[in-house]
Amino acid sequence: MFDHIALRTNELKALVKFYEAALVPLGYAKLVSFDDGAGFGAERPRLWIGEADEEPSSVHIALTAPNTAAVDAFYKAAMAAGGKDNGAPGPRPDYEPGYYAAFVIDPDGNNLEAVHHQRA
Repeated sequence: MFDHIALRTNELKALVKFYEAALVPLGYAKLVSFDDGAGFGAERPRLWIGEADEEPSSVHIALTAPNTAAVDAFYKAAMAAGGKDNGAPGPRPDYEPGYYAAFVIDPDGNNLEAVHHQRA
């Protein structure tokens, strides 16, 4: 459904640095960089971060992880990069069978999730 998502920030360098570290375990990287923004993805940018004068974004973003080890590594990398715990890696059986995820609050307050859907 979505082609891309854009976040607004007042602290571009700090937020880009966080995402550069947190997204590596999921197979995503910074693919483009401008004076006022950056784009992250695998084949092409799907997550954009742009500097703005207005309030930073406050959203929930769930990113696909290739396996549970990547979810665990995402959580560890995001926490080391300055994220705040919002749910350690583990199964979420109340969500749906096979749902394995971790949640971290990024430096701007966005809820970032890495999720792997395990087959039953």
